[in-house]
Amino acid sequence: MQKTLDAKLADIRQNPKNNTFIIAYAADADMSRGLATLDDRSGSMQTFCDELVTLVEQANIDILLASVANMDILAREKCIFDDSSVTPAVRANDTTDIWNARGSNYTHYPSKPFATTTIEEAQYGTLTPAPDQQPDINLGLYSVTFNNDLAADLHSLECFKAFRTEANTKDFKYFLEVFNPNVADCGIAPEQIPHFVNDQIARMLAGIPRASRPEFLKIAYNGPETMEALVSYDTSVIVGILGGTTSTTYDAYKLISEAKKHGSRLALFGRRIKGSEDPLAFLEVLRLVADGDTSPEEGVKLYRSKLEEKNIAAQRSLDDDMVLHTPGLID
Repeated sequence: MQKTLDAKLADIRQNPKNNTFIIAYAADADMSRGLATLDDRSGSMQTFCDELVTLVEQANIDILLASVANMDILAREKCIFDDSSVTPAVRANDTTDIWNARGSNYTHYPSKPFATTTIEEAQYGTLTPAPDQQPDINLGLYSVTFNNDLAADLHSLECFKAFRTEANTKDFKYFLEVFNPNVADCGIAPEQIPHFVNDQIARMLAGIPRASRPEFLKIAYNGPETMEALVSYDTSVIVGILGGTTSTTYDAYKLISEAKKHGSRLALFGRRIKGSEDPLAFLEVLRLVADGDTSPEEGVKLYRSKLEEKNIAAQRSLDDDMVLHTPGLID
């Protein structure tokens, strides 16, 4: 079955200003939070994967991002992507700034590059695939975080170069996540951080031919000015946003709407979806907002009406659910 991601990427590359929007669900929190990934709905990773099957069947997402271990269940055991329009993807590296085990303090230090998996394991689920074996997964998320730290940033770039070189030789596609600095005192004024990130992205991509470039970018939404600047700098680069922490329904829907208005063509949400009262209903409305079929304000009302129909209690009052929290939306 044709994947919606392939069709949408082709559409966007042909016309960067069209209405097409890609939604990815980040279900890879087990590579960050371990056991804390599970909630009251998910008693085990197997149950968690069953929930992901339902989301894939709903087909309101274009990409499902999961850990390599869970893709063994989803793509190889259950084979859910064989007859689905959804594209499977795995986290190709797990840098130290996402090491969020309870009681840990790794995230307070400048990000260091690391990858638990290998490209072969990501693609085939084994280090020794058969000579004629076709990959089950052929898309990965690679993450880089710059902290204005010469040694740390240089090491991150060296590892990224090694990864993209190997990925190219193995025909493994990837998308690139560039976080804002994870260290609070990185020597950059807060108002300069969005420009710092943009400049680092442009400088990094300048040394990479298109054949080795990522399929798209994933960055924090730092406001309309810097989003438009990055999008217009090189129109061949597709820019997407990350979702960040769990927030209000309006904050999530408004983030999609505003980012798209200013040039983003993709969003990767994880905790915002997983932390909602009803992920299926949340995604159903999120798709309507992303496609421009309803406004963020009306989307909140529609989502809450769906909760009422299912007798699911809302976590917040309507007034509280209409509060914005993302800095790029309220600055």
